[in-house]
Amino acid sequence: MVVTEKISSTKAQRPGLEEAIKYLRKGDVLMVWKLDRLGRSLKELIHIITLLAKKEVEFKSLNENIDTTTPVGKLTFHIFCALAEFEREVIRQRTLEGLQAARARKKVLGRPKGLTTIAKQNAFTASTLYKEGTLSPIAICKQLHISLPTLYRYLNQHNITLRMNLPKFDVVDPVS
Repeated sequence: MVVTEKISSTKAQRPGLEEAIKYLRKGDVLMVWKLDRLGRSLKELIHIITLLAKKEVEFKSLNENIDTTTPVGKLTFHIFCALAEFEREVIRQRTLEGLQAARARKKVLGRPKGLTTIAKQNAFTASTLYKEGTLSPIAICKQLHISLPTLYRYLNQHNITLRMNLPKFDVVDPVS
């Protein structure tokens, strides 16, 4: 059985790994490409290997050539676990230092505020159509290929108050 996990090994819920562990039986081998794909913390890796040992399942890591069925393999496993955790902490520390340095340089971090050029054009068109009152909000959304919440956000950007009692509109599909 081959399981490909699509979720980062930093996430708590990993359905692919859980499925693989449930599938394993006595005498099977759980093989991973790289140790840090199995888990990022020493505690998590030891927990998984202990669980495998209770099920009498072997573990092999192809990249690090680890085989926990031997005493040397077990020692190697623990050394590589510590190194994987160390590497993760170094990456985390460098990221935090980089963010601090960027803030010190007054760099604005995160997603840009406001609307893109295309969104501004859509917002203007949406507000114009809404003010004309000839199309329903849903018809405007279909015409501009936007969602209703996006329409409301655009209208809010243009300080347009929503009409509470909308006039009855003919249902028209302007997109088709």
